[in-house]
Amino acid sequence: MALKVIMLRHKIEKLKSDLETLRAKDAEFQTREAELEAAIGEIENDEQHAAVEQDVETFDAEKAAHEEKKAGLTQEIEDLENQLAEEERKIPQPKTPEKKKERGMNTMEKINIRTLPMSQRAFEALPMEQRNVILADESVKSFLKELRAMKGQTRAITGGELTIPVYFLDLIAENMYRYSKLLNRVRIRPVGGQARQTIAGTVPEAVWTEMCAAINEMTFEFNQVTLDGFKVAGFVPICNSLLEDNDVNLSSWIVEMLSESLGLAMDKAILYGKGEIGKMPLGIVTRLAQTSQPAGYPASAPAWVDLHTSNIQSIAANLTGAEFWAALTLATGNTFTKYNRGRQFWAMNSKTYALLKSKVITFTASGDIAANIFGVLPIIGGDIDILEFMPDGDIVGGYGDLYLVAERAGMTIEASREVQFIQDNTVYKAKRRADGAPVIAGAFVAINIKGQAVTTVMTFAADTANDANLASLTGLTLSPSFDAGTVAYTAATTNTSDTVIAIPANDNAKVVMKLGTDTVKNGTAIKWAAGANTLTVTVTNGAATKVYTVTVTKS
Repeated sequence: MALKVIMLRHKIEKLKSDLETLRAKDAEFQTREAELEAAIGEIENDEQHAAVEQDVETFDAEKAAHEEKKAGLTQEIEDLENQLAEEERKIPQPKTPEKKKERGMNTMEKINIRTLPMSQRAFEALPMEQRNVILADESVKSFLKELRAMKGQTRAITGGELTIPVYFLDLIAENMYRYSKLLNRVRIRPVGGQARQTIAGTVPEAVWTEMCAAINEMTFEFNQVTLDGFKVAGFVPICNSLLEDNDVNLSSWIVEMLSESLGLAMDKAILYGKGEIGKMPLGIVTRLAQTSQPAGYPASAPAWVDLHTSNIQSIAANLTGAEFWAALTLATGNTFTKYNRGRQFWAMNSKTYALLKSKVITFTASGDIAANIFGVLPIIGGDIDILEFMPDGDIVGGYGDLYLVAERAGMTIEASREVQFIQDNTVYKAKRRADGAPVIAGAFVAINIKGQAVTTVMTFAADTANDANLASLTGLTLSPSFDAGTVAYTAATTNTSDTVIAIPANDNAKVVMKLGTDTVKNGTAIKWAAGANTLTVTVTNGAATKVYTVTVTKS
């Protein structure tokens, strides 16, 4: 290898290390800026105004110098990487048998995608050399070409599945951690199929004895938690003008949109997921709110414990100062289990975060007001994550490594069947398979600090593509009264026939009505035999099927 190449690589690594050091100071500038904003709002006289003004000027100068230095280093690194690429091309390459392409993450080892600022798109953060390698790959070129070919199509596309190139799969997976707050807190395990994950149980106490005595045997307990294969998915409309853009911009937008969508869905499910009934992970709050052991709870799983009173609590809204923080400390203390380890996290929305700040307003020795919450919960400890979908006043958190997420391979992007022609958009959908559940539920708490009940049920986007519910079932007096979630009914009639109408909740759903084994047309008169008649209404939509049964007795 040429010495110049070695020197260039060494210099690039040194500059990257310097750049990471500078980026680590970004949080300090954010903290100082927040303190100055508070100080500006507290100015009461000219003397204070002059002092704060001087502090602001100093801060602005230091921040400008900091940003300029970062920009300079970034540019210098890019220039050197271009030089390096040029020098490497000059080095004669020995002929070797063609190797199988490596997974895409190997092309991203030089940057930490999860630490990139939101203003920087992940694909564009890759060194130019790596971007060029990815865009030159035949699978990527084919993928982008087929994307553009779908632009503006108004007909349904059948068999038009586009598998994301392996480079993008790993890039999207890593980038999802940047948009998701909680995937960085919980334990992630890649699995295939239905997963039975073994977890450590109670750790026994070691036994003291004489130095030369026999050693006592210790019994370790192990539990298992079973996770299924659910899918988080959705489609995104891509403006046709983007499809005409260059490959770098097109690739960047695809990665960012899909990553943000999947990250948001995972965060919401980790906190409020409905579990198997909702075909999604079981959320922390959902588990804490359970008042009885669910049917089919695995015998090998950790013993089920009722936590809906101990780990779901409300703190009076009128508490302030030491009283408030004492109550919050006691409530968060209910996360204690024998399994506790690692660092806690606390999720809340920005309004709740502001309310917490108001609870710690104090006066400094110079008479200034300070609210010392900068991303960490005071006294209690643990990082704060802002999630705007959470209800006002609610705080959910605990030991994140005791929540298990099982991720499965299989991310794809597909063309939609109804392209948004009028909006000048082409629609693509993304899907990723995953499941999750609290391994040790007692390691988490849900608290409301406004004196209100904790919200334990969260509304998720309706799965209309697989909605097999009926909106109504009319023509008979049903017992009980019709409800989309109830599938078994009885009815009595003295008529020879009745016209029964079943209307599905989703227009795309198909309805098949049968009297016994004979198919009858929906919305037509059905003739009854004397005695009991069994009427079934089968609704099918996508992968979902639901059967409603009415036992009609004619007298």
